[in-house]
Amino acid sequence: MYTSLRDYLNFLESKDELIRIKEYVNPILEIAEVTDRISKQPGGGKALLFENTGTAFPVVTNMMGSKERVAYALGIESFDQVSNYFENILKEIMQERGSFFDKLKLLPHLKDAAKWMPKRTKAHAPCQESVLYKPELSRFPILKCWPLDGGRFITLPLVHTKDPITGGRNVGMYRMQIFSDNTTGMHWHRHKTGARHFAANQEAQFPVAIALGGDPVYTYAATAPLPDGIDEYLLAGFLRDKPVLLTDCLTQPLQVPIDCDIVIEGYINKNDPLVTEGPFGDHTGFYSLADLYPLLNVTCISHRKDAIYPATLVGIPPQEDKYIAIATEKIFLNPIKFTMVPEILDLHLPEEGIGHNIAIVKIDKSYPGQAIKVAHALWGAGQMMFNKILIVTNSDIDIRDYNQIFEVLNKNYKAKRDTHFSRGPLDVLDHSAPAFAYGGKVMFDATVKLPEESGVSTYSQEQQEHTPLYFTHSKEILKGKINVITDANITDLYSLLWIWGSNCDPIRDCYFVGDKLVMDSTTKKEGDNVREWPEMALSSKETIEAVDEKWDKLGLGNFIKSPSLKFI
Repeated sequence: MYTSLRDYLNFLESKDELIRIKEYVNPILEIAEVTDRISKQPGGGKALLFENTGTAFPVVTNMMGSKERVAYALGIESFDQVSNYFENILKEIMQERGSFFDKLKLLPHLKDAAKWMPKRTKAHAPCQESVLYKPELSRFPILKCWPLDGGRFITLPLVHTKDPITGGRNVGMYRMQIFSDNTTGMHWHRHKTGARHFAANQEAQFPVAIALGGDPVYTYAATAPLPDGIDEYLLAGFLRDKPVLLTDCLTQPLQVPIDCDIVIEGYINKNDPLVTEGPFGDHTGFYSLADLYPLLNVTCISHRKDAIYPATLVGIPPQEDKYIAIATEKIFLNPIKFTMVPEILDLHLPEEGIGHNIAIVKIDKSYPGQAIKVAHALWGAGQMMFNKILIVTNSDIDIRDYNQIFEVLNKNYKAKRDTHFSRGPLDVLDHSAPAFAYGGKVMFDATVKLPEESGVSTYSQEQQEHTPLYFTHSKEILKGKINVITDANITDLYSLLWIWGSNCDPIRDCYFVGDKLVMDSTTKKEGDNVREWPEMALSSKETIEAVDEKWDKLGLGNFIKSPSLKFI
């Protein structure tokens, strides 16, 4: 595969998938604004290499912001290629019982595993060509992405920790706010493996190492939904069919890939008080609010002599993470659906649902209540526990075609009979949840009903012609079976679906009017069970004007207006 991040970018350039920007673009807000305009283009635009950042280091953004670039990063021709390989592995280790993740844990015992396992080496480590024992994070073009962000944030860190009990490694991706030249925040949520490692630590200092760049397969592996006990570098070795070579860190008892671009070593003092981190314009499209997280003390920074600083932009979708999520759905969800819930025929996480707010599943239905069973099985499985709006169908349709989804809702769904509520864990970043990381869930049963499920009489033909999902700015107009009320001045379905998933708690904000369901997805600044409501992540007028002014010098082609103007 690739010998470095620069090697990968050179490959992208040979495929006309990279634009070099030689004009100075400020890492404070401007790089993010340019990236936002490009990444929202059809197909994801191109990767951007900002060569003039006011520092010695260029910045790359949007490097995996298309289906093609994610496939290039993984060294595959199609996502199905990896998915099918996983299914073949499952057949080799198939048992009558056990989940997909249980089977993944057997990967190290397969006959081919030796060539995938990460290996420590004493060979030359390019990531340690230059060493700063007096750390200076200010040397690097770390981005501030949105005007209300609490500061500059590292957004593509590969955060290395070890389980203090088992010694098992985890590589996670947790944003890091810069506080000084040698301190940062460590934004790991309570559900994350790094946070669990830290909580189990009994020593005064908990070692952490952060790698940036290197083979892009590392970045993908750090985002993959792996279970505890599976080394992300085993997945990386599996994907590229050769082991990841690791070198010892210089000041911490951890290892990092020899070919990464930048390494930040440090520790978290177990007895230090938590520090205020944030706000941050997040992948939800809203600011995640300031909160308390651990403080990382940096002990050393090393880097390649030709290091490139990698960054990603998150915010109102679509962004680069859309394409990483598509890869994960194809690679992981296909085999999961066969081993976890056998009746699942297809599972789709629409990008408008920012990863988990909205899910659509097609099942092979054979008994009454099966849709309810599937919903609870999914809500109890890994990161699917964060899902809060689930549509289940058993018709022979393409669940990625919204017209077909609306059609089966119209034919098979009755609001009072087929709306099923639950409660459970939600994403820490879900601002609509009435309590922190806990709130309502809803499943819409759009399957063909069996006699035992018929319940009430069918709708009249006139009612069947109503739009099944209807968005309105008025609480007085109820045209659809599911009526979503918004206060956002937008009309395109993509943005409305995003607002629906983001601003509604399915229990607090839902009520029935006759045989119709109303879901309140308006902004809620006060009221029962309403927490502090964040602002949308939008560029400032000054940043938009600054990028407008220099656009012709950037070599990006025809002028693209700021996506933020749609919501301002």
